[in-house]
Amino acid sequence: MSEPATPPLLEVRQVTKTFPGVIALQDIDLILHEGEVLALIGENGAGKSTLMKILAGVQMPDHGDILIDGQAVRIDSVDTALHLGVSLIHQELNLSDNLTVGANIFLGREPRRYGLIDEAEIYARSRDVLEQVGLNISPHTLLRDLPIGYQQLIEIAKALSTNARVLIMDEPTSSLSQRETEQLFQVVKDLRSRGVSIVYISHRLGEVKELADRVEVFRDGENAGQLDRDEINHDAMVRLMVGRDVSQFYHHEPHQPGEAVLEVKGLRTPAHPNHELSFTLRAGEIVGVAGLVGAGRTEMLRTLFCIDKAVAGEIKVNGKALNLSNPLSAIRAGVALVPEDRKQEGLVLEMAVRENMSLAGLRRNKLPGGFLNRKQEYEVTHEMIGKMSIKTPGPEQQVQFLSGGNQQKVVIGKWLAMQPSVLLMDEPTRGIDVGAKEEIYQLMESLAKQGVAILYVSSEMEEILGMSDRTLVMHEGTISGELQRSELSEEAVMQLATGRSAA
Repeated sequence: MSEPATPPLLEVRQVTKTFPGVIALQDIDLILHEGEVLALIGENGAGKSTLMKILAGVQMPDHGDILIDGQAVRIDSVDTALHLGVSLIHQELNLSDNLTVGANIFLGREPRRYGLIDEAEIYARSRDVLEQVGLNISPHTLLRDLPIGYQQLIEIAKALSTNARVLIMDEPTSSLSQRETEQLFQVVKDLRSRGVSIVYISHRLGEVKELADRVEVFRDGENAGQLDRDEINHDAMVRLMVGRDVSQFYHHEPHQPGEAVLEVKGLRTPAHPNHELSFTLRAGEIVGVAGLVGAGRTEMLRTLFCIDKAVAGEIKVNGKALNLSNPLSAIRAGVALVPEDRKQEGLVLEMAVRENMSLAGLRRNKLPGGFLNRKQEYEVTHEMIGKMSIKTPGPEQQVQFLSGGNQQKVVIGKWLAMQPSVLLMDEPTRGIDVGAKEEIYQLMESLAKQGVAILYVSSEMEEILGMSDRTLVMHEGTISGELQRSELSEEAVMQLATGRSAA
């Protein structure tokens, strides 16, 4: 009689998680074996991070089961997850650069002797876990004195010091050089050989092919499929990541664009100073910017609007060179930016619709002596409330009490009142309902017909396919390709977004 098979180290069964108006995970299943590197891939918003937060005790599922060694467990806190041997290494490192390496590794879990922190114990145990990740440095070294690659390995050492059996790595190489990345790969392989299991989340499919024993693909919060080791290749991964129909809510009608209104030549952003960006945007065009997390899309828009100072390059608006020193020069030239985070960067939530709507034009519309032009404020606000169908009791309503979609309309309306010739939009429909999305798509279409040039970043593939006259695809700080509307497909975009030339 054969012995029963050993259960998986970690198993997820039918886990579902919803947020208001959004199903983040729908009946997700996942299996992780001991000493296995499981790559988890999917487009932005596919549900990867939500599941990892559930496994790490940051969030609780609505329903479903999590099993460790075949036994059902309830992971209701980060401490519980650590006790069970599950540790999440965030993309943004959770370290304190004013402390030593050893202090960081045991922060919040310091061994004590006679009620005092046992520095000798921290030193000895830190040396052990640092050796496991291939770092020959003193635990007394200040973290701020180390390069980012070392800090990433210290984050892994910190997890190992908790006796982690499952390491979840979220985009671990996003800030690493090639040499640091190779060192991390070796650590991952060494950990696997010692029986540590790793969930590896990455948009870099070349890394996945090199490291993964298996690949699990999420799409729209659901399991889209998996690949065994001998099935893992770039095209197979891309095919599982894409494949949805374009939504019925897109009614884009391509038309002949006008003259060039935005010309970008050799632009280098502070985030990617070694890569040049060059492209042209014409009047009446709607141009999408696609790419995965970390591709540099938001950073490009911020540099175009002069929030972040360009390292080099030239920007021309309507044939005139833009002064790259501050956003005021961009506004005066007719450039507007709808930012990604409307609550932090687009609105003053405690202020009224009227006050928010007039913010961009305060300098232009002021009365002699610098006084506010109240009459102009009310005229602009009433015009935009009507033009954009903003649902509000009146212009004096505080913006924080509006729905997400109506808040976004206020952000857009504030800039439309300035009559821009170039409208930059960063994730223009993030976090709003389907009805409000359709209204914003119709607004974009209307503005393009009026000759406004629109450059918009979106992580939603349907938006890219449905609204773009053409699409710029970014990969690791560069424009990896440009697709005309006739060439647009999810697979073509994903090929470029993951560093593969379009076929």
